[in-house]
Amino acid sequence: MPELSVIVHGPNTQDHLTGLLDSLAAHPLPDTEIVVAAVGDWARRTAQRHSPHVQVVPLPDGTSDAAARAAGAARATGHWLHFVRAKDGLPPGSPRTVAERVADLPGTVDVLLLDHLRSTWHSSGLPSADGPLLARAGRTDVALDDSAYLLRLTPLLGTRVLRAGFWRAHEEALTTDDEPHAALAALLLADRVACLPHVAHEDRRLRPASLPPVTAEQRYALVDRYESLLDLARERPAVYTVLYEIMVRDCLRTFARSDMPDQVAKEFFHRASVAALRRRPEGHRRPAGLEGIRRSLLEEGAYTKYRAFQKANRTRRTVRSTVRTGRHRLATQVRDLQYRKALHRPVDPHLAVFAAYWNRGVACNPAAIAAKLAELAPHLHPVWVVTGRNAALLPPGTDHVVPGTRRYWEVLATAKYLVNNVNFPNAVVKRPDAVHLQTHHGTPLKRMGLDQMPYPAAARGLDFAALLERVDKWDYSLSANSHTTRMWERAYPSRFVSLDYGYPRNDVYYTAGADDIRAIRERLGIAPGRRAVLYAPTHRDYEAGWTPRVDLGALADRLGEDTVLLVRGHYFYEGAASPLTGPRRSGRIVDVSSYDPVEELCLAADALVTDYSSIMFDYANLDRPLIIHADDWETYRTTRGVYFDLMAEAPGPVARTQEELTEILTTDAWHDESAAKTRAVFRRRFCEYDDGRAAERVVRRVFLGQDEATLPPVLPVEQRTPAPSPEEACPS
Repeated sequence: MPELSVIVHGPNTQDHLTGLLDSLAAHPLPDTEIVVAAVGDWARRTAQRHSPHVQVVPLPDGTSDAAARAAGAARATGHWLHFVRAKDGLPPGSPRTVAERVADLPGTVDVLLLDHLRSTWHSSGLPSADGPLLARAGRTDVALDDSAYLLRLTPLLGTRVLRAGFWRAHEEALTTDDEPHAALAALLLADRVACLPHVAHEDRRLRPASLPPVTAEQRYALVDRYESLLDLARERPAVYTVLYEIMVRDCLRTFARSDMPDQVAKEFFHRASVAALRRRPEGHRRPAGLEGIRRSLLEEGAYTKYRAFQKANRTRRTVRSTVRTGRHRLATQVRDLQYRKALHRPVDPHLAVFAAYWNRGVACNPAAIAAKLAELAPHLHPVWVVTGRNAALLPPGTDHVVPGTRRYWEVLATAKYLVNNVNFPNAVVKRPDAVHLQTHHGTPLKRMGLDQMPYPAAARGLDFAALLERVDKWDYSLSANSHTTRMWERAYPSRFVSLDYGYPRNDVYYTAGADDIRAIRERLGIAPGRRAVLYAPTHRDYEAGWTPRVDLGALADRLGEDTVLLVRGHYFYEGAASPLTGPRRSGRIVDVSSYDPVEELCLAADALVTDYSSIMFDYANLDRPLIIHADDWETYRTTRGVYFDLMAEAPGPVARTQEELTEILTTDAWHDESAAKTRAVFRRRFCEYDDGRAAERVVRRVFLGQDEATLPPVLPVEQRTPAPSPEEACPS
């Protein structure tokens, strides 16, 4: 029996079924079967073209979604059922990820919840709002009574994978043409659910003008849906309360946003009013503020008052927006006036402005350059741009400015040197005698700059014209290897000079000694003789939150008492609630997400486990074991885009599942001869210019104006001596 049955059902609407089946046929899996409940001749012919990859259940035109799902499920033989409408999609690799996840679930779990992408007729690959809720639940199974917030997930049946036995036991309740009803009912009927905070479904919204108009009865059915669902939750107070809140919110949103005829709107409001009053939990209190007023008017059935309230609210928002716009415009005018005055002052040849990671603090390549500047050019004065929140974390005596302040604009206007590993704001003017140094903050595996344009999830919110205006201000672009140089010149086409000097932040991997490594490990609480594995995953553009993609507790148990897991979340999630609060108490899992600098973590680690993070290129300088955990490579490659195939050119062993990762770390595979040979090839390619003297080359060329020929030459990889390993520095 296959582990998973993907049941594709419905008509071939707007030919979307063709693309869905093409993607499934491109990645067939031995433990996954595809059943197509094809409605109509077009869907049947489309499905039959993909034989023998799919089983076809032909159904006549007009067969409902519910009947098509039931027909597909009757043919399926898998332990788990994933229902996918023919109009929707499955990101590459997602069936494999789902099949592997359900295979690990205990028999008490009835439903697996997935994340999804949203696409419309004019956009594609937009992240859902479900990521934070799924991340909050983590990867452990839960009872809905303890996690009622999961009811707030988008009610899509395609994001619920159902145990086949559970489906058969509740088929009558789940067989409905109201998909949101079925999606919510599945949660309410399940004993326990589990979450996979991974994009494994694409919800494609068709253009409304291409669909039949919504009838009055379909509007009213929204209220009926929640009434019947609340009946299922009657004896579960926590679940009932959350579901009631969802009902009221959904009814009010539908009433406000739907262009219903007046008579239909009145009847809808009346039905929603009756349900809100009759179903209100005992002792339930309305929220304060405007939302409370809305609830009160709904419960009163005050249709006319509610319409008047809506109109007044729209007027108030318009007035407030006008006032805010005026204040913002005035503040902007004052700032522009101050900045323009400062731009008329002479450039200060001794002033250098540094910033890193959107003004987080003293970090990365700019920090290493500033340190070398103090040594080789002490006559230059560095000023760091740091947010008000992070200013308190600066090293004592660090001169700094907070963005938006008067001095901030003054130093940006008059500094000779501006150094950043991201870009300065669009408003910053490039003066002819000022020097802009772009240091970047990693070697690119993922697509960057203009190369992000074909990838909607990666390009979301980016203004590429403004990006090019910022790029045109660069005088120099720093690079760690020739691959990076080529990619920067392609992604950021402009007239800057490429500095093939290496990344200054990586100098420490050649200058640190045994005493340094012992001190770092002591600060981290790593006892001599214990193996430290650094786990540092990257950000996914298609995920809203972060949760470790491995079960860290289970991994720590398998690795034993002699291994410490140092877990580093991506800096995009700084300030978010850590998903490691529970497991890190064991002492063998240490959350180092807030530990800076990251280079010290690398020096302390015996091995690195990562996925697609640029930390792999930096860590390779240490010539220590590197393991790639790539459970969603196909999805990442498709949604973000990559510059090379990491699976074919990895820096060490590749694990596609947690079990494979555990096998690598519990055998010699993580540091055997094969891993060393693979790493050597990777180092030659990607550690090309990193030899411990990158910062010196940058300071001498950019700040002291020395000729290229007089700079320290780059030492060949095979002639370099990296910092000692923890085993060498801390013998047991």
